Amino acid sequence: MLTLFHCSDLHFGPAFEPRVGEALLQAAEMQQPDVIVASGDFTMRAKREQFQAARAFLDRLPSAPLVVTPGNHDVPLYRVAERIFRPYELYREYISPDLDSVLVLDEAVIVSLNSTAPLRAIVNGRISPWQLDFAERAFEKAAPGMARIVVAHHHFAPAPDYEGGQVMPDAKRSLDRFTRLRVDLLLGGHLHRAYIGNSLDMYPGEDREHGIIIVECGTSTSRRGRVREREKNSYNLIRVGDEVVRISHNMFFEGLGDAPGFAPISRHVFPRAGRHHLRDLRDPAAAVTAEDGPPSTALERGD
Repeated sequence: MLTLFHCSDLHFGPAFEPRVGEALLQAAEMQQPDVIVASGDFTMRAKREQFQAARAFLDRLPSAPLVVTPGNHDVPLYRVAERIFRPYELYREYISPDLDSVLVLDEAVIVSLNSTAPLRAIVNGRISPWQLDFAERAFEKAAPGMARIVVAHHHFAPAPDYEGGQVMPDAKRSLDRFTRLRVDLLLGGHLHRAYIGNSLDMYPGEDREHGIIIVECGTSTSRRGRVREREKNSYNLIRVGDEVVRISHNMFFEGLGDAPGFAPISRHVFPRAGRHHLRDLRDPAAAVTAEDGPPSTALERGD
């Protein structure tokens, strides 16, 4: 069983909520994940002091492999010369020297793709054909049964509430390629509200039986939540087993027991790529809660 702690859109700067940040650190410590994924927008305006604060926060997370990717807010917007000639200078200095990366574990191969496009599509992002080739080469290392996971900041599927959020150009091209590569999960952010579903919900593509599990995270620590997550914060806990993927979507609440914190508001179970149905679960609902891990809040413990 592989456990991933998925947060996104931290937005260090004026919109960052320190008390929510502390609660997120506590939740991560409680869950003790195998991997932590932070899917972009570490800062609000790509300023040095904001990157410094984001780095200090990341260093307080539990000791686990950290998968990161830049977001559009991590690229200078108004400092035009910097955006043109050295858009990732501060990101590389404080977050990661790599813009596209591969993490190989015993249970999974995780490919992080930089979807920002400072000169062409600063808001909606872009994935280039060479990045899809990069992902394909990475997944060639995946043995049978290993999970295949892609992380990008921008979204490949539209938000189900229809409120803005145009998908990346050529998103369907990427989804078709990922489907052929038998990708299990697409993790991202950018929308500032969560969406957990399947690529078949929005695009039937070449394979109408499996699709790809899409896990979008809201803003985990800022006041910039949108639509149903307006001024709310969330993260996702993902457990990848041999047959199924279980996802718990957690939201921050002010009044949980003695202190504010995160609690699950929905749980989801999907068959792994290549499985047609939940064939090994007689009671899927019970199975989700049985392996959902240690509680992160008083509400989840039932206190």
